[in-house]
Amino acid sequence: MKRADVVIVGSGVMGAATAYWLTRLQPGLSVTLVESDTRFEKASSSLSASSIRQQFTCPVNIRLSQYGIAFLREAEQHLALPDHPVALGLQEPGYLYLAQPEQVSALQTAYHIQKQAGADVALLGPEALRQRYPWLNVDDVALGSLGLSGEGWFDGPALHQAFLKKALAQGVTRVHDRVVGMDHTAQQLSAVRLASGANLPCGQVVNAAGPWAAEVAAMAGVALPVEAARRTVFVLSCPEVLAQCPLLIDPSGWWLRPEGRFLITGAEPLHTAPGLPLEPDWNEWSDEQWASLAHRIPALAALRVERAWAGYYEMNNFDHNAVIGPHPELSNLYFINGFSGHGMQHAAGAGLALAEWMLNGQSQTIAVDELGFERLLENRPLRELQVIG
Repeated sequence: MKRADVVIVGSGVMGAATAYWLTRLQPGLSVTLVESDTRFEKASSSLSASSIRQQFTCPVNIRLSQYGIAFLREAEQHLALPDHPVALGLQEPGYLYLAQPEQVSALQTAYHIQKQAGADVALLGPEALRQRYPWLNVDDVALGSLGLSGEGWFDGPALHQAFLKKALAQGVTRVHDRVVGMDHTAQQLSAVRLASGANLPCGQVVNAAGPWAAEVAAMAGVALPVEAARRTVFVLSCPEVLAQCPLLIDPSGWWLRPEGRFLITGAEPLHTAPGLPLEPDWNEWSDEQWASLAHRIPALAALRVERAWAGYYEMNNFDHNAVIGPHPELSNLYFINGFSGHGMQHAAGAGLALAEWMLNGQSQTIAVDELGFERLLENRPLRELQVIG
């Protein structure tokens, strides 16, 4: 096969965003996306709850979200094509973290980090919460943290398709195949091997394989602590409208947000083995879960479960943060992996940061150096404390 300047393994939202930025920043660059699941039936990009927040505890994640929300607001002018307008349905009602007394200190610590990083968040006591959300039971809540702007949800699959279509329109090539190996020395990759039997020579390789990133890294002899972590999302109907409902994170661990005329919700999984089948775990829906939802939102005593789906977090078990940038020894192998449930919201900024790193030797628009691969080798975890579900 013809040599490519860049081969990107995976054309989910991370691969598509990286391809888009590479060919926008350097038109004419030869970029090839290799994808085995071209219908994206198992891709996190298709199965994400697609929300965006600034309430993180690592400033780099806040920076990526701040870039991400600005990009989403202007996605039409960035990504639209004559035959493909971009409609992401962006809603910004905020995230609301609720804390019981023993959780107040952690919520206040996170709040100060977020304010210092320029996030528009506010701490609200129980009475202020009652006034703003009369349908919410806060009798056992000591404090809430609400994103006043720049937080909400959007159509993630539409964003993914917009990145992909725009990248292809900019000259990116997509190959329907599966990477099964890599030719490399101790310092450099020279080609990727495909299941079809072809070899694809290349100048740089990007691992954008999502939940399967560890398998791709292993082809180059690299250990990457990323696993496919299944999460189930339940779709609920409720007879009462929850006015101005934000994305709610309950002290017990579940989250909930509106999705059209329905609500969607999820919680920490019962089963955590990596790579579980992508089927909803109905055991996670129980009388206890229903009671917890109805306790917090009394109208949900009359809810009905409409359906459910399951998707993968690409969970970085090292510190729940992304790995972005080059390998320190295999100098032309790059990573954009391990976002641990917040990849869709960070795709625009992460793709830009990686493209700049590949073309210019460093990320320039958003500082992401602390997410580099070196921290894995040096055992320097950058722990994100506010991981949902």
